[in-house]
Amino acid sequence: MEDSTIDISVIIPALEEAENIPELIRRLDAALGRKRYEVLIVDDNSRDNTSEVCAALASNYPLRLLVRTHPKNGLSGAVLDGMALARGDIFIVMDADLQHPPEQAPALVAELERGGDFVIGSRYTAGGSTQGGWGVFRKINSNVATLLARPFAGRTTDPMSGFFALRRETYERGQRLTPLGYKVGLELMCKCRARDVREIPIHFATRTRGESKLTMKQQFKYLEHLSRLYDFFFPRASPVVKFLIVTLLGWSVGLAVYQSLVAVGTNQIGAVTFGYLCTILLAGLFHSRYVRTQREFLATQHPWIEFALTSLAELLSCLVVAVWCEARLANPKSVDFPVLCFLAATFVRYVLRKELMQDIRGLRRDLRSVEFNATSRSDAEARNPSAR
Repeated sequence: MEDSTIDISVIIPALEEAENIPELIRRLDAALGRKRYEVLIVDDNSRDNTSEVCAALASNYPLRLLVRTHPKNGLSGAVLDGMALARGDIFIVMDADLQHPPEQAPALVAELERGGDFVIGSRYTAGGSTQGGWGVFRKINSNVATLLARPFAGRTTDPMSGFFALRRETYERGQRLTPLGYKVGLELMCKCRARDVREIPIHFATRTRGESKLTMKQQFKYLEHLSRLYDFFFPRASPVVKFLIVTLLGWSVGLAVYQSLVAVGTNQIGAVTFGYLCTILLAGLFHSRYVRTQREFLATQHPWIEFALTSLAELLSCLVVAVWCEARLANPKSVDFPVLCFLAATFVRYVLRKELMQDIRGLRRDLRSVEFNATSRSDAEARNPSAR
């Protein structure tokens, strides 16, 4: 089939879904059979007979199989790799487990043709539904996830939906596409700056074959994904807020340790220094997550070396101020002692990390271009896998 004859590309990420693919393709063809379309199954190296099933279906349907022998970024990475190879002007993304109704694919396309540039198949908009009763925990989980996405997803009722459609031109204006886990639709809607987001109602079915891939690990990945999106949408405010949160948590731990040590007779200088060391250790946990999730966009090549140097400077400043307070304060056992020491060390942390590590990114305008250039390279590689 020539590229010019394709209007719609249906991208379906798959992992161990051989049982569901034949019915899915038949129902898709019944829904889209009058349109010029293609189906891209992006398989993450399944151990079942997905390859054989797709080969048999390809003789009767416009289906292509892309096997990712070294999968990266899970379902989201599969979708982006599929889009990089898609030939249509409209992209439809859906799961392979038959929970998304293929019969609603034409409705997604119709909304795009009526002027929308991103259309979501929603369980929660008027007319939408889910099969079977959801437990209280799952309902709360879904509501909280939607609420957390509200600052950049607007009033969309189902921003985490994996059943959506967008125009190629919308996809091509995306920046810094780095989704984690399963919420690639939220990533694309936000970072492609979708201006007219619409929803159509769908019935979200219960999986009948195969196993669900939604695990607790994916829940945590969603939180990491949200962190990236907050950084993208609020490049100055988000890092500062995170800095303040880590500082507050660190101070809570450090001051508690300080009080405990003083209570058992430890001298003031030793207690406050060890207390602040505990705040550094807690900051290191957050820094580890930051380096792991933002590695490809860091403005530094040696984040841990710079973290160690900065931490050493913080600890020394805390010690120096502690010695000064011990000599100068009329009542060195007052609350002023640890607060002054912690304030001095935190100020050093803020200044040095702003200048060195950029883990409170957005404060130095001159390095924003460095990040943007790294982003552009990453996006280009995402759209052209052969260039990797």
